[in-house]
Amino acid sequence: MRRIAVPGLVAALAVALVALLIFGVLQTTDDSSLDQAIARGEKPAAQSVTLNRLDGGGTDALANHRGRVVVVNFFASWCPPCEEEAPLLNRVQRQLEARGGTVIGVAVDDARGDTQRFVDDHGVRFPVLRDVDRSFSKSFEVKGLPETFVIDEQGRITALQRQQITQRWVDDHLAPLLAEQQ
Repeated sequence: MRRIAVPGLVAALAVALVALLIFGVLQTTDDSSLDQAIARGEKPAAQSVTLNRLDGGGTDALANHRGRVVVVNFFASWCPPCEEEAPLLNRVQRQLEARGGTVIGVAVDDARGDTQRFVDDHGVRFPVLRDVDRSFSKSFEVKGLPETFVIDEQGRITALQRQQITQRWVDDHLAPLLAEQQ
């Protein structure tokens, strides 16, 4: 009797372990993440939080830019890839400005003086907001820096890049939106 019970117990434990493993995998899958929504071709609404402007000129919010194409770039002064992509973001700003859009830089949990030095050193020509408490970056599920999001005229996220952007990425994701404006 004892010989029959041991294999049965082992089989039951194996089934329970597999069930727990499947349950764990299913729990870590998040169908509501921005990344997965964008991958499915959806355009989730971008959250708008009011943040202080780095230049001391009051506050700004993404909602203030509705009706325009906006590129939101999350960065920090200590981030080398952020430094590398700054010239490209300045070029994107010139391109968007000509069409009524803008780049919005969002300094994440960065000291005002450090962010200002970054802006000065890299000739940043777009508005920079300060996300000291990370409320805005959390709404975009920011995991690291830099991260960049393209927002269409209706305030929906159409593309995201969770690392340094390239000219090719800009061409692939921004050009189609700008072409729709013509």
